[in-house]
Amino acid sequence: MLPEPSSPYLQLLKNRVDLSEVPFTERGSRLLVLREPSGLSVRLAERWFKADPRLSAYRERPPLLQKFNFTDGDGNRLEFTPITYPHRVDFQTQVGLFSLTFSDAETLVIRLPESACGITFLANVNQGQTDRRGGTLHVTGNIRRNIAYTTNRAIRRNEIGPDGENHLSVSIQVAEGEPSVMLLNLTPRLGFNRYIPNDQEIFAEAERRWHDWFAAAPPVAEPYRAQYYFAWWVMRAGLISSRFYTTREAMTPSKIYYVGVWQWDAYFHALAYRHVDRRLAQDQIRIIIDHQRSDGQLPDAVHDEGTITHLDFPVDADVTKPPLLAWAAWKYYETHLDKEFLDEIYEPAVRWNRWWFEYNDLDGDGLCEYHHPYSSGLDDSPLWDDGLPVTSPDLNTYLYMQMENLGRIAHVLGLEEESRHWNFMASRLLKRMNEKLWDPEAGLYWALHNGRPIRVRTPFSLFPLLTGALEPNVAERLLAHLTNPASFWPRYPVPSVALDDPQCSLTTMWRGPTWVNVNYLLMEGLERSGYRDVADELCRLTLDMISQRPDIYEYYNPQDGTPPPKAATTFGWSAALFIELAIRASRSLAAL
Repeated sequence: MLPEPSSPYLQLLKNRVDLSEVPFTERGSRLLVLREPSGLSVRLAERWFKADPRLSAYRERPPLLQKFNFTDGDGNRLEFTPITYPHRVDFQTQVGLFSLTFSDAETLVIRLPESACGITFLANVNQGQTDRRGGTLHVTGNIRRNIAYTTNRAIRRNEIGPDGENHLSVSIQVAEGEPSVMLLNLTPRLGFNRYIPNDQEIFAEAERRWHDWFAAAPPVAEPYRAQYYFAWWVMRAGLISSRFYTTREAMTPSKIYYVGVWQWDAYFHALAYRHVDRRLAQDQIRIIIDHQRSDGQLPDAVHDEGTITHLDFPVDADVTKPPLLAWAAWKYYETHLDKEFLDEIYEPAVRWNRWWFEYNDLDGDGLCEYHHPYSSGLDDSPLWDDGLPVTSPDLNTYLYMQMENLGRIAHVLGLEEESRHWNFMASRLLKRMNEKLWDPEAGLYWALHNGRPIRVRTPFSLFPLLTGALEPNVAERLLAHLTNPASFWPRYPVPSVALDDPQCSLTTMWRGPTWVNVNYLLMEGLERSGYRDVADELCRLTLDMISQRPDIYEYYNPQDGTPPPKAATTFGWSAALFIELAIRASRSLAAL
């Protein structure tokens, strides 16, 4: 039996990987080990666009391995009780303990008990053959995946047989013997890893990797620790290794629900990574810039097989994400004072900013519009119900922030004339927002479609607070809306549509649920506008909302903090921003 982990972080996270909504996985790996009624399964965090061109088809694809079970020496299925840690899973059975870990991103190691035992599974493949140490299986055709199972225990029975179309069943039983392992290598490569490692060393190395990751994180106050280190688990487990268009090691929003790298998600992820790994933080930004188009546009998303820069649904238009590149780079700079990185991203950020004004101001009024709903990141917000394009206060606030930060970056780089230019452009943009979008009667900034206000009350009508440059009476009007319990300040603010707006739906994404990134941005706006006490309260409520659940979700019900049915689990930017807020709150407590 393997010893209990000595790391306090791994002990703290015991059984947080539930194998149902939270998969057992590893940094860089595409393998997701989950528990299903018929046993364990191994899913792949891959798109396989050649097999199915639908954007989210991977969510429906059957596992590569399923009905994975442990058996006794006669092949009888064993019931098991899992005990999970970030680095390993122990399965208690009648014949002893099976333990599972990763030796690398493509290889699972199963430590076998001393008793005669075995493993059975169903593989979604069409070719296979046994050999002296186990067997190999293959998917052929446009999509190629290869599987090898290998053991250093004496084999009593080893069979591969058909089980329906394009499925093979595998059953292997081994004799009683000293503790040994079964190696399971799942790879798109031609070459297999069938080298049997020292099992004690491989489990100890897995423990060390995870311990070192957690130990690098800044400490936080005790009330936040359990969820804080789970958030750091999400930030490591969600990373995928570079492959084809995925040019850097990068964080997925969720390995189960969103396979790829989305632009504004990447910027929020970078905020957390800057606390533990400078290169990792930089690469979340670089992977987006790697795919900048010649006209300056940055992609909506990057996946192994390509990028998304244009969609023909629900409208036919170029698609991107909100312009937060310079903002994220400046956050990184504030932590590390890394002038070289600012120099690296400055010109791509300038081209990106230019793209917005050259291609997204069709009416020439100096304010930019969203031409595709997904470019906002607010995919099904009611703001788009009457059609596109929409001149939105959030977009133009982001552009103000982008130009403000380009001014800061230019100053650091010694480009003083350009710095003054960016500051002037930001001020002019805010002036135009006040002239065209501000409604003094409603006390809100409205989005416009065909020049007419879209009178749906969303927090994006409050986003000009983020500039920190509003007239005091305007800021006070926005604050009054934000802190109204009937609208935007329920138990867990801030709903994505005001609770008392007829368009509000608490279970539909961006039509009512609370999103952590919206809260984070509003906190920054509150601080910049002089409302630090309100920002502190929003921080506390957001931390409480996320802490009350064992997982970390894409969005939450603003009234009770429950995740709506379609909210993604182990969600990246919610984890990244929980980390940011826990560090913020802990520093505030330490200063008291």
